Amino acid sequence: MIVYNQAFDLYHTIFRLLHFLNKFENQTILEIERVRIWDFYLLFPSKIHDIRLKQDESDIRKIRKEFIKDSNNPYERITENRKIFEKIKPYQQAALNCIASYGIIDKSLLNQQRISIINKDILIEFVKNFEELSPKERNVIALMTSHFNQVSLFGTDGLKNRTNLIESKYDA
Repeated sequence: MIVYNQAFDLYHTIFRLLHFLNKFENQTILEIERVRIWDFYLLFPSKIHDIRLKQDESDIRKIRKEFIKDSNNPYERITENRKIFEKIKPYQQAALNCIASYGIIDKSLLNQQRISIINKDILIEFVKNFEELSPKERNVIALMTSHFNQVSLFGTDGLKNRTNLIESKYDA
């Protein structure tokens, strides 16, 4: 049996990443790992409940309750977040290279694990041609690009450690 999963669709990955990038202005620099983490939660919104929050983040707890805890579809359930996160990495990297080839992000910064938007006009043109996002997708993108953009990527309270998708023990 063949089962489609948008996590392993290069074109859908480009679609998702462009929506994230569209939330930022020219010359904004983002870490690739941060955007990859955001993308994971856009793919699997119920996994947002697995992100460890600090006690003073009660507003995020309220927002998080809006998301469905478990999917009823057995094909959408994942048990090992890290394995899936690593399996989608080549698709995310290929999507970023494709986006760079269109001149939307700086290709030279990708080697430094950074994303910098260099042409917002082209980005806007692409996104304008896409279908509307569902309310759930818009909410995930808003949550990730607002609150989780403010959270450091590194350290014990960093995004890598809170999500446990990427090893953070040896980060400086």
